[in-house]
Amino acid sequence: MKKYDHRAVEQKWQKVWEEQKIHQIDKDATGKAGNFYILDMFPYPSADGLHMGHTESYTASDIYYRFKRMQGFNVLHPQGFDSFGLPAENYAIKTGTQPAITTAKNMENYLHQWKILGVGHDLSNLAVTSDPAYYKWTQWLFGQFFKNDLVYKKTDKVNWCPSCNTILANEQVEDEKCERCKSEVIQKDIPAWFFRITRFADDLIAGLDTVDWPEATKKKQIHWIGKSEGSELDFAVKDSEKKITVFTTRADTLFGVTYVVLAPEHPLVDVLKARATNADEVTAYQTETQKKTELTRLEAKEKTGVCLKGVVAINPVNNEEVPVWVADYVIARYGTGAVMAVPAHDERDFEFAEKFDLPKRKVIDTPHSNEACATDYGTLCNSGRFDGTLSDLAKKQITREVSGRIVSQYRLRDWSVSRQRYWGCPIPIVYDKDGNAHYVGDENLPWTLPTDVDFVPTGTAPLAKSQELKDRVTKLFGEGFTPEVDTLDTFVDSSWYFYRYPDTLNEKEFCSTERMNRWLSNGVDLYIGGAEHTYMHLLYARFFGHALYSMGYAPTKEPFKKLRHQGMVNDKENRKMSKSKGNVVNPNDMVDRYGADAVRTYMM
Repeated sequence: MKKYDHRAVEQKWQKVWEEQKIHQIDKDATGKAGNFYILDMFPYPSADGLHMGHTESYTASDIYYRFKRMQGFNVLHPQGFDSFGLPAENYAIKTGTQPAITTAKNMENYLHQWKILGVGHDLSNLAVTSDPAYYKWTQWLFGQFFKNDLVYKKTDKVNWCPSCNTILANEQVEDEKCERCKSEVIQKDIPAWFFRITRFADDLIAGLDTVDWPEATKKKQIHWIGKSEGSELDFAVKDSEKKITVFTTRADTLFGVTYVVLAPEHPLVDVLKARATNADEVTAYQTETQKKTELTRLEAKEKTGVCLKGVVAINPVNNEEVPVWVADYVIARYGTGAVMAVPAHDERDFEFAEKFDLPKRKVIDTPHSNEACATDYGTLCNSGRFDGTLSDLAKKQITREVSGRIVSQYRLRDWSVSRQRYWGCPIPIVYDKDGNAHYVGDENLPWTLPTDVDFVPTGTAPLAKSQELKDRVTKLFGEGFTPEVDTLDTFVDSSWYFYRYPDTLNEKEFCSTERMNRWLSNGVDLYIGGAEHTYMHLLYARFFGHALYSMGYAPTKEPFKKLRHQGMVNDKENRKMSKSKGNVVNPNDMVDRYGADAVRTYMM
């Protein structure tokens, strides 16, 4: 029997496909069955190349791409590289080579791997986020946000690595440590640019009802946005003009308050501790809290805190004096940064009260009233004239009684997009002599990344050392103007790339109206990617969709009509295959040994 030579056969047909350009399409044409846009999440071009986890995802989309073509659709199946950001920069730092050089080399390897796997991407018009032809439009979109008050600058707390001297994204922090150097991460106040994602909070919740996404992913996004209907209530501070404003969804439990809690970073703490008899103890606790991330604080099983001794608040519904505590289970950016604690009817308050031996007062009769902490709704008790009132009615009645406000609060916070790193999209902003920010203008795009600086982080943004950038600003805007030296979070680059694919060669628009309507009238028809991107990329991309729709640049609010997660590929010990764990299998080796057809079939 003649042996099948997979190498010869596959190379023959891959050459034929390449010569005939069978995967390139006419983006201005319409197939017999219509048009269809299928998209993979594009990778960052690391030095390690693709692994078998990628092979599963790309094979799945390739099968569906070929199926839709057979049905008569004109199918857009593009690809590109999320080439800015920390992974590429860290590799460049490790090897001492300019990121642009290492990134270009890595992209060549990825293109080769896609070819030998036989994946049917249209690679004629790549979207490469570090290419000035691409990031020109990232900057243009920033400019539109700037003009429409969707971006602003303020000082806010960030994750900071004192060893790497740089801001870290949440995903770059593991167990309170920098994933790269393992140093303890602290919270630090740094001026930064923010996108107003919270402006679209309600729309981002409502929009999930219009898309075909996994229900678990929808629920996670809704939880992350965290809309709460509740009340703002004011607790006066005794012998002071100050007041503590709390947000609560359970105004019906106001009679059960036994203490009030401030977040350690709440501005009132610094004011009130001056009156406390243990100011040093409070300051030490604040310092210790700075070492923790918000996520760790929210998930901590062991409650910590310190009482502001000598400071008491007045419960507005019964004028009872209650102690004021500082505790890190309260986050300044959530709600008002202060809570009224009702240990008998709130689990976190109960755990705190148990540890510090604080009183618990039952004020709601529920089906589970015998429990030490009953969180259900019911009827009020031990609540004066409100006894016997149903919880839902009592919420509004008690809020009115104490001159409170009915409000909506969100867990979601505006998106910090500034990074004090080198390998990223320069923020297209300059400052006049008075410190006012100005967009550099469409005519000055792309606002190119300087090459005359050391890309190794030292604590100062690398672009601050660029003489070329300073000279450029002076030449274009005059003496006294200075450049913005932060670069954009790489998630900004990947939040709009799907809008570029239908029109990658357009030098006048990020995507023409005709191409936008042809390919994205209802959003991307099928998007395939990992569930680990639920809270970051997928949420940010949806924000861009809603923002661009509001400005008239996109035909629909939701960018992804249908989303599917490909799952995970594990190793023999059932650990997720990833470069960071060092357990990846190179598809090149598998294809050489078994052939692309066998590898693709096995992965499915």
